[in-house]
Amino acid sequence: MRYCRMLRSAIHSFSIYRGLPASIYTLFFATVVNGIGVFVFPFLTLFLTKKMGMGERAAGDFLLLVSLAYIPGTLAGGRLADRFGRKRVMLVSQALCGLLFIPCGFLGAHALVPWLILVSIFFDGVTDPARSAMSTDLTTPENRQAAFSLLYLGHNLGFAFGPLIAGFLFENAMSWLFWGNGIAVLASLALVILFIPESKPSDHQIRESLAGNSTERAHEGNLLSALRSRYFLVIFTALSAGYGFVYAQHRFALPLQLEALFAEKGAPLYGTLMTLNAVLVILFNAPLVAALKRFRPVVNVAVAGLLYMAGFGMIAFIRSPALFLVSTTIWTFGEIVNATNEQVYVANHTPMSHRGRFNAILPLIGGMGFALSSPVTGRIIEGSGLGPVWILLGAVALAAAGGFLLVDRSERRAATR
Repeated sequence: MRYCRMLRSAIHSFSIYRGLPASIYTLFFATVVNGIGVFVFPFLTLFLTKKMGMGERAAGDFLLLVSLAYIPGTLAGGRLADRFGRKRVMLVSQALCGLLFIPCGFLGAHALVPWLILVSIFFDGVTDPARSAMSTDLTTPENRQAAFSLLYLGHNLGFAFGPLIAGFLFENAMSWLFWGNGIAVLASLALVILFIPESKPSDHQIRESLAGNSTERAHEGNLLSALRSRYFLVIFTALSAGYGFVYAQHRFALPLQLEALFAEKGAPLYGTLMTLNAVLVILFNAPLVAALKRFRPVVNVAVAGLLYMAGFGMIAFIRSPALFLVSTTIWTFGEIVNATNEQVYVANHTPMSHRGRFNAILPLIGGMGFALSSPVTGRIIEGSGLGPVWILLGAVALAAAGGFLLVDRSERRAATR
């Protein structure tokens, strides 16, 4: 009986997704389709080494170049989305991103293929700020947490199936790895074009917001001026880089730790933990959002840090596979709470006149922690072993969580003045 009540409660938690704008449901399905079709990038390293014959160093250098190509794309996309509109920018950039995969399917292992992929990444970067700004435009502070949670769920649903399909295509139908990716990108775009109107705030809405005191009110000035006017948001984003530093180690130090402890059984255990992570995200996304929705987003983000501290920090002391399952459950809950509240805080504090540009620059600032994590921890591992890494991650997560609570306290004090 008790388990039946728990099941009913979990099912009931999905009711938070009722009553959202129709456009958000369309974005959800578009996100699922796009996620299912992400075939190329999970297998890009294998494509470069096994199919193209690149060495590991050359492949690593090219992957760095791919990451760098995204940056000018997203900076350009943010500016264009604020000037010309979200839908118009997505129509051009996402279409080009998808179409560039089509010739790759015909070219096979031709030397031109990596460069076509590189250009597609640039246009993917152009698309992302427009897509994020559109999600914010279509929601309000009251329904944003549920809406962003649904989109996050869609992203994870897509990625739960995409790599499985891609693995089959990589070995048996290489051309369709590219064609399928291109078709998915274009199908996702078609849903947006057909069913979602242009969402960019009108000049009237922007002028009207200037008379209010909403944290989303427009800003009269350039990007730098707008960032200075939202200093709590800048501090919040800098603290988020700490979480990125911690979270990145589920891909780097965690498999190394499992290999060190369990030898040839480490890789299968790591695969099991990643599957557990995906299943937990899908099952507990709605229940956790429902349970924490009464708290301010920044407080929930602080809670996520405590979960990261416990989940990653305990790895320094555990030695049994069962406890690694517990650890993964804890830090996955942290991932869910962070992902469904961090974006809400950012959206609620971004001026409507600068949504595209903020959604371009802020992820770059916040992503610095993720980018620096593996080089830093790699040096620690070489010098002192894996143990100190997990202590460091726990300390970083705890410090960032404390910082978020200070932001909340300072923000509430400023609001009463």
